[in-house]
Amino acid sequence: MILVVDMNCKKDSLGYYEFVLPILAIAQELDSCVVRHYSEVTNADISSCEKVILSGTPLKDNATLNEPEKFSWLQEVDRPVLGICAGMQTIGVVFGLVLTRCLEIGMTLMTTQSGNPLFSGPFKAYSLHNYCVESSDEFEVLAENEKCVQAIKHKQKPIYGVLFHPEVRNSEILKRFIALK
Repeated sequence: MILVVDMNCKKDSLGYYEFVLPILAIAQELDSCVVRHYSEVTNADISSCEKVILSGTPLKDNATLNEPEKFSWLQEVDRPVLGICAGMQTIGVVFGLVLTRCLEIGMTLMTTQSGNPLFSGPFKAYSLHNYCVESSDEFEVLAENEKCVQAIKHKQKPIYGVLFHPEVRNSEILKRFIALK
């Protein structure tokens, strides 16, 4: 089972339809899914799933960045996690990474920096974000573009983050994440 975490500031918000439902449309083809709003995620939710996907949010929705304590479970999780956009930014905040302003809207060319099971080579992806994470010793940079770091992986844990939105154009990245062992 896959736990999809709705990262939007309010449960059942318009952002749910834009950022969570497209993830579900892809993920439900491969596995059963349950959705929880980030404010309602419990330890039982985490331990009952095989993988976790943290959704993106609208540009002005930065609620999760101000509530890192709601994601303290990331420090201990032992299953694969994929943070998309706000999900990646939240992972960064939880692990003490520096966020910097980086506004991008639209298609952008990604350059793979490190081999990984999710993608390879250059590819175009849809971006919609205000912030990016700075590189750190704890995370490997998987992809960049001309402006900022676009994908990361924790060096010790199966925690991935992508700043772009694979649910919009690169569904194979989500499918590869779901297929991870």
